[in-house]
Amino acid sequence: AEDAGGLSHPQLLSASKMGLSLSSPSFPADHEVLSDAVLRGPGRSAARGSDDSTRPEVAYPSRLIYYLNEDTESTYRDLDTRTRHRPDGGKVVHLAQASFQLEAFGSRFILDLTLNKGNKHSYVALSTCNEMKYLEIMIVSDHNMDADLPHFCCPSSLPASPQVFKEQLNTRVVLVAVEIWTDEDQIPISVNPLEMLRDFSKYRQHNIKQHADAVHLFSNVTFHYRWSSASYFGGVCSLSRGVGVNEVKPTWTMAAALSQSLAQNLGIQWDPATKRKCGCMESWFGCIMEDTGVQHPRKFSKCSISDYKEFLLKGGGSCLFNRPTKLFEATECGNGYVEVGEECDCGPRAECYKECCKKCSLSNGAHCSDGPCCNNTCLFYPRGYSCRYAVNDCDISETCSGDSGQCPPNLHKQDGYQCQLNQGRCYGGECKTRESQCKYIWGPKAGASEKFCYEKLNTEGSEKGNCGKDGETWLQCGKHDIFCGYLLCANIGHTPRIGFLKGDITSTSFNHQGRLVDCSGGHVLLDDETDLGYVEDGTPCGPSMMCLDRKCLPIQSFNMSACPTGSNGQVCSNHGVCNNEATCTCDATWAGTDCSMPDPPKEPPPTEDEGPKVSLATNRLIGAVAGTVLALGVIFGGTGWGIE
Repeated sequence: AEDAGGLSHPQLLSASKMGLSLSSPSFPADHEVLSDAVLRGPGRSAARGSDDSTRPEVAYPSRLIYYLNEDTESTYRDLDTRTRHRPDGGKVVHLAQASFQLEAFGSRFILDLTLNKGNKHSYVALSTCNEMKYLEIMIVSDHNMDADLPHFCCPSSLPASPQVFKEQLNTRVVLVAVEIWTDEDQIPISVNPLEMLRDFSKYRQHNIKQHADAVHLFSNVTFHYRWSSASYFGGVCSLSRGVGVNEVKPTWTMAAALSQSLAQNLGIQWDPATKRKCGCMESWFGCIMEDTGVQHPRKFSKCSISDYKEFLLKGGGSCLFNRPTKLFEATECGNGYVEVGEECDCGPRAECYKECCKKCSLSNGAHCSDGPCCNNTCLFYPRGYSCRYAVNDCDISETCSGDSGQCPPNLHKQDGYQCQLNQGRCYGGECKTRESQCKYIWGPKAGASEKFCYEKLNTEGSEKGNCGKDGETWLQCGKHDIFCGYLLCANIGHTPRIGFLKGDITSTSFNHQGRLVDCSGGHVLLDDETDLGYVEDGTPCGPSMMCLDRKCLPIQSFNMSACPTGSNGQVCSNHGVCNNEATCTCDATWAGTDCSMPDPPKEPPPTEDEGPKVSLATNRLIGAVAGTVLALGVIFGGTGWGIE
């Protein structure tokens, strides 16, 4: 078989009517990343030659990763579909189809890539996430920790490698601030961690002005609790729920507990008792989210990685995509963060395009060194280049600004937008429906019960239907609030897929209009005692109405800030969407604060040296194959700086 230039591909194994295949267990680590162009002439394959009389079309593949094993990924650097040899000055040519043999979690599988049809606005299928995320945390210590401060701040016995979050979850844990209560405790210190968690949440909301994705309190107390920490499940990015409380323990135990607490903030559940179910074969050290009291966990299980992926794909964790610019630690070249006085920082493992950054300064002629908007020739991608794709109807795709290597902040639509074919409403970046909530709790076979169930049961004020409880008394739902009370589902299983069941499932059925209607529910509790058995806030409950605290309220009563309105009277001139920062995100061909200014695309002609359009982007996560222990030395080690 031949490429477009008539040259043999050295790793080409076979050619078939389906296209070309190659097998490549691995490419050299220093191999260049993908180039852009895929040449296609009319009626010709991309892998065949074209004569000078034919003007080929050029396709720009956005990504070239397709995963078969959803528990892992290979980076785009490993999946190079270019022909290996080409004449000097010749065009870069990709194979139309390619297969790679990859290994992950001890198993071998085949990965097939197929390029698109080739018009200039088309892309190949979206891949999984490559974009690095940053969990910015703040540590608070209570008054009783003064005596233990040297131990807390200087964990020389901890490994210096926080790689497990980074390599398995593609998320770097970054310490941005420390607060020490030197005079007195600012909240009541209790042996009940859930009470402390609620009190600390209030303290954070009213007293902590420092930006952080999550704030965790360390207390010199012994909890009367099965775990040595507590945090709100999936609470990261929330001012009220992005918190946790932790016991002060010996170094390794404390690091493991904080890893678990942060993981719960990221929507990661405890692993089930059966290790094999989650692929945790660490019989000696165990996995981080095992509920077995392991002391030195080394990695996340497949279940944990899957939980985090699901959390991101639902629209959670939008705050994790901004790159921190100010750390708590002293400025240091080589830590992977661009700080004051630095133009770039490749980190200890050279995480930039080679030759773009030298000793934290950009090389001559380089505009950037890394990021979804930086190509491998150290130049910015043009304004409008897609760098992060929307993960659901409530998310917003981001595009490059043209003057930065980093993708803009990850924004989502303002609360209240319709989603899922007008069946749901956006709330906190997620599309809320009773149907999706039933599936999330009870599994894919479950679904929302019919309207009749809510009308019949939630007005009764009984265990089988209610709007909450006052002491020992079930509360009836008002006529207008029935869709915001007890969550009623059909075809549920015996065990929820998340949390734990408190009491029994309330299984009720009625013969309604000649059909048997299933109206079942259950009180499913998380570790933080959140009851998932009630309809979530933000779920639609009527025309222009959404649930809040088990009440059905007009969207206008949510007091959301207004976005700019154009001269046509439409929000964002009907040429964009209002985002969660109450500003307009304009469609591709419009600009201005109200999206009223036409802005046609300006596409520069592609060059053979232009960098890869393999975006390091989207919120989608599968996680890397390798991973080592996170002892959080980067967190605790930083606390020694600037404290006297």
